[in-house]
Amino acid sequence: MSFLRPKFITFDCYGTLTNFHMGTMTRELFADRITPEQMDQFVKDFSAYRLDQVMGDWRPYDEILKTALARTCKRWGIDYREEGQLYYDAVPTWGPHADVPAGLSKIADKIPLVIFSNASDSQIMSNVDMLGAPFHKVFTAEQAQAYKPRLAAFEFMLDNLGCGPEDILHVSSSFRYDLMPAHDMKIKNKAFVARGHEVPGNVFYGYQQITDIGGLPALVGL
Repeated sequence: MSFLRPKFITFDCYGTLTNFHMGTMTRELFADRITPEQMDQFVKDFSAYRLDQVMGDWRPYDEILKTALARTCKRWGIDYREEGQLYYDAVPTWGPHADVPAGLSKIADKIPLVIFSNASDSQIMSNVDMLGAPFHKVFTAEQAQAYKPRLAAFEFMLDNLGCGPEDILHVSSSFRYDLMPAHDMKIKNKAFVARGHEVPGNVFYGYQQITDIGGLPALVGL
């Protein structure tokens, strides 16, 4: 079943469009303190703490990363060596998944594309410039003073687009950050990009699944 033509297609950026190398960096930086057998769990715990850090009042993204990593290290009983800044500095250098530029190019001149990212203003445009397509608007958690999955982040995006939840198709590779709160916001049209970094979703949340951005044009009849 195809979606009706939305007024905007809104995207998560990191993980969905930009290849998010957080796990790869973690495996490299902590290879001297975490055994190969334990590394998958350490990476998952760091991810969980990053989610936990964004659930409260807005704090700068570098602080989110540093505090989440310090908490993970404390939980594991290992030294935290201020590696959080290394992650923050690396994020703007990460380019898109290979499928992204071609997939977006088939849509960008027909439906306005929008990003809401859990990023700082100083980071995001470097990543966006590498996506290979023009974006109508790029919103950040810094602008909204709220991170996804908080509903305030989605409210900020919709308010600034001047539209309702029925007017957008929201696209993400994350249920916990995007598709679950989008459901709560009554955003009916949702696309899950199955990048493999989250477990399979729950049909309760009502979404179309695609393997990559190359599958997106067909959802909007292009």
